Amino acid sequence: MVEPTAVPDADVTAPVLSYSPLELPVPGRPTPLSLRVSAPETGGDLPVVVLSHGHGGALDLASQDGYAPIAQRWAAAGFVVVQPTHLSSRRLSRLWGTAPDAPFFWRSRAEDVIHVLDHLDGIERAVPLLAGRVDRDSVAVAGHSLGAFTVELLLGAAVTDPGTGERVSYPEPRIKQGVLLAAPGRGGDALTGPMADQAPFFRTLDFSTMSGPALVVAGDEDDSRHFTDLGPAWHRDPYHLAPGPKSLLTLFGAGHLLGGIQGYDAAESVQLSDDKPALAAAVAHLTAAYLRTHLRPGDDAWQRAREALTTGPDAIGSVESKP
Repeated sequence: MVEPTAVPDADVTAPVLSYSPLELPVPGRPTPLSLRVSAPETGGDLPVVVLSHGHGGALDLASQDGYAPIAQRWAAAGFVVVQPTHLSSRRLSRLWGTAPDAPFFWRSRAEDVIHVLDHLDGIERAVPLLAGRVDRDSVAVAGHSLGAFTVELLLGAAVTDPGTGERVSYPEPRIKQGVLLAAPGRGGDALTGPMADQAPFFRTLDFSTMSGPALVVAGDEDDSRHFTDLGPAWHRDPYHLAPGPKSLLTLFGAGHLLGGIQGYDAAESVQLSDDKPALAAAVAHLTAAYLRTHLRPGDDAWQRAREALTTGPDAIGSVESKP
């Protein structure tokens, strides 16, 4: 892969305002839902993107304080980016105790996103300089790794709760688009790795009802052997097994962190040989462009970004779509 030397994005240097922590009380939750909210300094009718973090080993990257390489770029591109800290974050591990859903809290994560959507009015009022600038009818949800599993449930995918036998899904009609970053694939016999038994809810993951429109982003070197021996193709399952409309962005030379989207200079990226800042910047640019076009009809940002970054000898990836 030839890494891009620059990302053709005029929004890279656009000023962004970030407000944190903003705490929302949630009945029955052991601690308030803590958020970071980022938005461009100027502009109105701003679409909302709720970003669900993954389940990494770091205290801060798997929280509202991670994912700056994409959250900052999305805000600069004209979105209100809301980042909840889920109960699965290691900074909240003191609360895990004997909680039956620990450490993944897979149901609570989806409920956190729904709670954010339920309280967009209050969030808008609480964040300085944001009042009157939010378009509540243009909402997307994005997630990385376990966060992408959260997005899968919110777009209509279903699992069987291993504790109760209940079929669980959280299809959310307010969500107009999804972005799945290094998402988990199918369960069943595909789950052969040592981590499979620690996340039994993955075993029954059913994409046949995941009808919400989405962009699936997968690295062609993301070989998650701790879950499956299917190789990087496993992370493309949400595109191939779910009904359309869907698009698939396959990134050349990218591992599970997609070049380092969790954080700048993150040790995790270096340890996994996935520290590629130019690639991470391209991911941020392409996903922002996808969201702009699909939340703002008439905006050709997605077409322009694809032509710049996924065509020709220096392409960083490939794109395919289905209706």
